Amino acid sequence: MKLMKYTKNVLKVIDDKEIISYNVSGKNGFEFEILNLGGVITKIMTPDKDGNLENIVLGYKDVENYIKNPFYYGGLIGRTAGRIYEGKVVIEGKEYDLNKNYNPHQGHGGYIGFSHKIWDVDVLEENDNITLKLSSKSYDNEENYPGNVDVVVYFKIYEDYRIEEIYEAVSDKTTLVNMTNHSYFNLSGNIKRPITEQYLKVDSNSILELDNTCVPTGKIVNVENTPFDFRAIKCVGKDIDDEHEQIKIGNGYDHVFLLDDGNNIYIEDRESKRTMSITTDQKAVVIYSMNSDDELEAYTGERPKNRFGICFETQAPPIGRNMCFIDDSILNKGEIYTQKTIYQFSVKN
Repeated sequence: MKLMKYTKNVLKVIDDKEIISYNVSGKNGFEFEILNLGGVITKIMTPDKDGNLENIVLGYKDVENYIKNPFYYGGLIGRTAGRIYEGKVVIEGKEYDLNKNYNPHQGHGGYIGFSHKIWDVDVLEENDNITLKLSSKSYDNEENYPGNVDVVVYFKIYEDYRIEEIYEAVSDKTTLVNMTNHSYFNLSGNIKRPITEQYLKVDSNSILELDNTCVPTGKIVNVENTPFDFRAIKCVGKDIDDEHEQIKIGNGYDHVFLLDDGNNIYIEDRESKRTMSITTDQKAVVIYSMNSDDELEAYTGERPKNRFGICFETQAPPIGRNMCFIDDSILNKGEIYTQKTIYQFSVKN
């Protein structure tokens, strides 16, 4: 007997393109919803200590806001996540000048990154899970990247409150690929309380130093005796307004944490008792504490304020000054890029 079911709904037709939601749910109330637009996750419903099901990701009330999606809510990010210093890279001896949508850098794949594409979606039903298979093609010279890249992202949803996110990509030219998901989590449910009240643990001994334009300098900084030390569980808000130079550059957390053995990230909301554990095969996670207000209306009917969401962008380190860390994003012709991140939700006893 199948434990999960799915539905699909055409929400709107924009420029002759159907915006479709795919909803997967279990008998226990666990629910996951995604759009074919940008692969945007709009809903993850989990219970609190009293069994109340609420949405633990940020999302918009009006689906049209996902066309521009200035905060990248829930979107698939690619070809490359994060900033690329001045949009300039050299691949196999040839220089490429990528589109600079994050003046003076490129950010999150350019003007029309993966988070703004319409993806093809197939639904694969198995006994213990439903998989949403999202497929897209990024063409040669798109955003000035070389190579035609075929991309597939799988979301495997299990009734035990687990989501496996698996990325695959292959290119006909050597290029750059470094993908992630940009969901804003808030375990209070329905964006009730700021994420500064939640508690975080990260298996990371070091971060990448950022310059004043938020790109890596190439220097690795030990987290000991800094606001970035989450090796023991700590309230997110404890040091978020510290006078540390790196905190001031990011206006909070907007930093690359290098992950250690285990690659684990854990966050809990002590009022609702919701928890989330993240494991990944990636070298790094960018933790972003939503350091500015959103002007667009959320599904709650209110405009989310700064620090009402937190992102865990599992990825390779972004490309900084002097093309530092570029090797981690190089995808050679014919090779297969893979990435896997697993989210496990629960209620703490």
